[in-house]
Amino acid sequence: MIRPLSVVLLIAVGGSIAYAQSSGEKAIAERKALMKEQSAAGREPTAMLKGEMPFDLAKVQASLQKLQETSAKAKTLFPDDSKTGDTRALPVIWEKKAQFLAAFDKLNADAKAAAAAIKDEATFKAEWGKVAANCGACHKEYRKS
Repeated sequence: MIRPLSVVLLIAVGGSIAYAQSSGEKAIAERKALMKEQSAAGREPTAMLKGEMPFDLAKVQASLQKLQETSAKAKTLFPDDSKTGDTRALPVIWEKKAQFLAAFDKLNADAKAAAAAIKDEATFKAEWGKVAANCGACHKEYRKS
């Protein structure tokens, strides 16, 4: 009777470990996809700012909306079991978790403020840099190059 119980316990523990590993890997995959969405959201407005494409208010507003959505979701994608694996996230994320998560709140607030302020190309040029600066600041401290 002890042997079958031991086998059941080993299977249960092994399953739990496999689940924990897969949940961390899942979070890493989800945050990579989300960061690609954020990058894509910034691509056209940045090209507009550089004069590489014409200003389009609707596209700018859509990008700002996407940044608001992704910054809110991103806060859930850095669980403790996703510190290692196929990730460029630095350990400082978990050492300064509150500060790190606040960076997403700042991006969200800046994108929301820019969405309200941007009405034309002139206001876009004045506001877009404030939003885009969030990405570089976060990557500098929290992401491997």
